[in-house]
Amino acid sequence: MKPFSTARATGVHDALHQISTAPDARFVAGGTNLIDLMKYGVEAPSRIVDITQLPLGRIEETPDGGLRIGALARNSDMAAHPLIRTRYPLLSEAILAGASAQLRNAATAGGNLMQRTRCYYFYDIAFTQCNKRNPGSGCAALDGFNRIHAILGASEQCIATNPSDMNVALAALDALIRVEGPSGVRVIPIGEFHRLPGDTPQIDTNLKPGELITSIHLPPVTGNPRSHYLKVRDRNSYAFALVSVAAWMKIDGGNIIDARIALGGVAHKPWRVPEAENLLKGKPPGEAAYRAAADAIVQGARTYPNNAFKVELAKRSVVRALTTAEARS
Repeated sequence: MKPFSTARATGVHDALHQISTAPDARFVAGGTNLIDLMKYGVEAPSRIVDITQLPLGRIEETPDGGLRIGALARNSDMAAHPLIRTRYPLLSEAILAGASAQLRNAATAGGNLMQRTRCYYFYDIAFTQCNKRNPGSGCAALDGFNRIHAILGASEQCIATNPSDMNVALAALDALIRVEGPSGVRVIPIGEFHRLPGDTPQIDTNLKPGELITSIHLPPVTGNPRSHYLKVRDRNSYAFALVSVAAWMKIDGGNIIDARIALGGVAHKPWRVPEAENLLKGKPPGEAAYRAAADAIVQGARTYPNNAFKVELAKRSVVRALTTAEARS
């Protein structure tokens, strides 16, 4: 591991000042991803700024009936929080599907948003071809073992996937991400927070240099939405998703009046297709409607030698997640 200096921030403004002292400085809280990357030599910041003492860990209701989740809220606290379990059970399910209890006790909401891909070639610096780690070097996964890789939204530069379960649920819940930086405060819709790889796969998010995530905002819950988080993986625990589905819908008068579907494990960011969701609206719940939406959400999929199975797996997972959500009230 490359030597680095450390600093402990005493407040948000101090954190922003500390991070500005070195162009490659990184914030650290739980460190469940960054420290691993540093050990493997993937990340080598000259300075890390400890933000664990900042007052950003609260989970609280907002005046409009929504929810504010501090960026330093632990994943375990989020999953167990009464307001999340009762109003946003989709998020609780997704968090509990990820990692282990020990990691959830350390990992934070903000850190989860910033998780980097688990692509084998990204993590192993013995492979020089990785545009995400070494821009311009190529993508070893294209002609390598690509079973876990993207089938949607990828490019010739990168076919890695976003590994987070929490991010998929937040996408289906239309979360907003509040950040603070040198230019002040701004709010980023979750759908615009993560990026597709395009020609710059080394840039995972639309955060600007020196910005800090301070909170996540969930909109108020109206009506009686039904939801389910389904994670399909090689083993039943401690594994990243091959495909995951965050399904959310409202049913009234025998018809679906609103629906959201987000996929994980298939793209560089949580994957939503509004046209697929619109196919459900006004339709009676059932397999026919769910299959139509499932077919639409994987339109344009591009597969590779080892991951063609993901297309059918994604479609079946969407149908199953919606069917399970429908049965809940």
